[in-house]
Amino acid sequence: MSEYTLAPEDAAAIDSFLDAIWLEDGLSKNTLDSYRLDLTAFAIWASSQHKQLLTIDKADVQQYLAVKFPLSKPRSIGRLIASLRRFYRYNLRENLIAIDPTLQIESPKLPRSLPKSLNEEEVMALLNAPNVDDVVGLRDKAMLELLYASGLRVSELVSIKTSEVSMSDSVVRVTGKGSKTRLVPMGENAVEWISHYLKAARPQILQNRLSDALFVTNRGDAMTRQTFWHMIKRYALLAGITKHMSPHVLRHAFATHLLNHGADLRVVQMLLGHSDISTTQIYTYVARERLKKLHAAHHPRG
Repeated sequence: MSEYTLAPEDAAAIDSFLDAIWLEDGLSKNTLDSYRLDLTAFAIWASSQHKQLLTIDKADVQQYLAVKFPLSKPRSIGRLIASLRRFYRYNLRENLIAIDPTLQIESPKLPRSLPKSLNEEEVMALLNAPNVDDVVGLRDKAMLELLYASGLRVSELVSIKTSEVSMSDSVVRVTGKGSKTRLVPMGENAVEWISHYLKAARPQILQNRLSDALFVTNRGDAMTRQTFWHMIKRYALLAGITKHMSPHVLRHAFATHLLNHGADLRVVQMLLGHSDISTTQIYTYVARERLKKLHAAHHPRG
């Protein structure tokens, strides 16, 4: 067997692992692909050491990491270790190995990566940038209002169907990561602008074409992530916002502003659709840093 070949036994072990965690956690295709990429690269390296995935020991893992460290960023190494750790814990649980070779392998300490956000004045300028006298501008206004009011991921926003919006209850049913659904409140402003869009803009944009998508393009198709990304960059320029801009920035602003105004962390976690509260906790740090700056700027002894 060539050192560049994935052994059939290793391929089968990877497939079994991915099938199991997909069934257990309903992970997205991108997450499963990341696991497969890391494990396949490790298995091919292991074959050059005349070993297979289920005969690896701790020294082998350390040797592989020593090879990867100079070539990779700390975050990539952290992801690799997480992939290996989960793979071997699964095989230990299934009694396919006797010892977990990653048991005492430590992940590198990563620098705290703070999400980029907008302050409330910048958000208002962005929301007011579309020309609501134009049908496309009215659609864009409704999308921006909903994105900020609900903290949706852009993939969730563009996937919403008209049947998933309840104007009477002011909620939208959203399908997030792992195909998990959640009900998210829309807020009065978003409801008002979506209602206006549905009556005055969507029928004109569709021109008698049929679509179940809530937000549609001039071709009658559902809005895409790429189109919305370009759209939000354009409105940021119109609003005079010079910060790096992406649809995710409004999601970060949603979470940060809620916490700034006293929202409970668990509530923000539910609204964002985070499965683990540790993912949400980064926003408490962002909110604290903003409060410190406000205190320093406005308190006489700041």
